[in-house]
Amino acid sequence: MKTAVFVAVCAVASALIAVSAYQLGAHRTAVVTSNAAPDSVGATGDLKPARPVLYWHDPMVPGTRFDKPGKSPFMDMQLVPVYADAAGGSGATVSPQLAQNLGIRTGLVRKSDMSASFEASGVVTQNERATEVVQSRVIGYIEKLHVRALLDPVRKGQPLATFYAPEWAAALEEYMGVRRAQAGDALVEAARARLRLLSIPDDVIARSERAGVAQTRFTLTAPTSGVVAELGVREGSMISPGLTLFRIADLSSVWVMADVPQPMGLQVRPSSNAEVRAPGLEDKAFAGKVSAVLPDVDPTTRTFKARVEIRNTAFLLKPGMFVRVIFREGGAQQALLVPQEAVIATGRRNVVIVAGEGGKYSPVEVELGRDSGGDVEVKSGLLEGQRVVVSGQFLLDSEASIKSALGRLDAGALKAPAPERHSGKGKIEAIDKDALRLSHGPIASLKWGAMTMSFKTPREGLAKDLKVGMQVKFDFIQQGDDYVLQSVIPVASGAGQ
Repeated sequence: MKTAVFVAVCAVASALIAVSAYQLGAHRTAVVTSNAAPDSVGATGDLKPARPVLYWHDPMVPGTRFDKPGKSPFMDMQLVPVYADAAGGSGATVSPQLAQNLGIRTGLVRKSDMSASFEASGVVTQNERATEVVQSRVIGYIEKLHVRALLDPVRKGQPLATFYAPEWAAALEEYMGVRRAQAGDALVEAARARLRLLSIPDDVIARSERAGVAQTRFTLTAPTSGVVAELGVREGSMISPGLTLFRIADLSSVWVMADVPQPMGLQVRPSSNAEVRAPGLEDKAFAGKVSAVLPDVDPTTRTFKARVEIRNTAFLLKPGMFVRVIFREGGAQQALLVPQEAVIATGRRNVVIVAGEGGKYSPVEVELGRDSGGDVEVKSGLLEGQRVVVSGQFLLDSEASIKSALGRLDAGALKAPAPERHSGKGKIEAIDKDALRLSHGPIASLKWGAMTMSFKTPREGLAKDLKVGMQVKFDFIQQGDDYVLQSVIPVASGAGQ
């Protein structure tokens, strides 16, 4: 009887233990399944692949990278992961809200008809080919000036000055005496030839013959209409052969000396059409042609001088006026255009920021051509239909540099490889303001043996909890002759060097 009771009690106890073990196992399975579901199962039950993490960093000190999560040694915060799908190559991803805050605007890269024309600045000058010089041919004395000031207008044939020339008067008196004496045709012709050798004008000789007496006062007249550009005498002054008395400039035709940029020099040729517009005369366009492209380049401005001849019958263009010159050559041509404000000129290259899908912005080097109003031709680097940033690109560049992307826009930053990082373990021997002295073990990447040396501290400084005697793991790069620490992480005490 007792044996039967004992057997029954053992059976009941075994059953209770089995039921309890089953319930405990089921509960643990449910907990594990519940905890794993958010990471591995989506809303539809599909498995999601984990996002690969490239490294962890402190957003306030983005230059220092860590190979595992943890607390930042620089700030009182956790390290932030940087995922492979969010760390682009030479670009930056900016959210729509941040793009709006930065004031980013984009423009379209488009094809359009572009006339083969461009604009240059110029200055109106006198037409040197329409300038006449009045010189003295004899020794004499100015008795009366009929034109007394520079830039006075004169007409062709208008008296300029009256002078007395003793040599001319004597030769004319001798000629008239021979004529009156009727000494024969040979002597008369010889006397007349002497007058011609003295450069006495034929009209002066004719007046003397008509009057029957020698002329003693002689009048100089204007050879052309224009203005007095040079006045070299005054009343009472003595004149001599070869002395310039007057220079008369005809302003019915003027030159415009245009400064043509060197890249545009080959587009300007003699007989090219040009249009001149002057401030204050915006409603008038003066048509002209290029008469010459001077074979000289200004070393300061790097510009050619193109001479444009303009008819100025209304005398609206005055020497010295600044004007705009529009050169036109041929018909319109298809060209790829972008707004000029989209181009960032670094001095050695031209770069635009291309807006891609998903808020991605990337710098692209472009080759530029001619200007066309507010646009500029792009010869290479872009495709029709792309969008480029026309406003806020410098703020975007700053944002991108924080994310180690968008480019320091010089050749080295865009193309130079990152310096090689070296790693080691060691012990802190001393902490200075700008250096950390370490006793470290061998560093295989540089083929160094164990030694004690100083490393420069990074720009952002060292972690505040570092102390002399601590064992650390460190990364560094070589900059010139210096070795600069990139990260210093304490390790467990007693770790080997």
